[in-house]
Amino acid sequence: MSVLDAQQLADAAAAAMWSGDRASQGMGMRIESVTPGEAVLSMTVREDMLNGHALCHGGFLFALADSAFAFACNSENHSTVAAGARVEFLAPGKLGDRLTATAKQLHQGGRTGLYDVAVTNQDGRTLAVFRGNAHRIGGNLVDSESGEALL
Repeated sequence: MSVLDAQQLADAAAAAMWSGDRASQGMGMRIESVTPGEAVLSMTVREDMLNGHALCHGGFLFALADSAFAFACNSENHSTVAAGARVEFLAPGKLGDRLTATAKQLHQGGRTGLYDVAVTNQDGRTLAVFRGNAHRIGGNLVDSESGEALL
């Protein structure tokens, strides 16, 4: 059997992660795309995501960015976790907004990586920027020949 190419591996790794990702699923997130080193996830702001100011709670913006970061940094089939992250909130999300988080690898050096994520609304307005540090912990998510989950 032949080894999967980089995009097939990214797709298989994303599917393996998604199958057990109850947190992202529970918040109504969707995977829009995953390519090697990048991922795009989206979700709609629901009533139960609003804070006392009737705005999207910052924790949900962070969670969406963090999930996109997770799918991006695991897209090359190396088991990877967050070593740290920070977020800057630039504008509020509102009820019904369709949020999109676009994560991109800036650097991957051995076991550590650096990723930036932009969270935008349906109008393309940037609501938050997130920077995550990734750490490869060893192992793979899927078999590189069959694409079968190893998780």
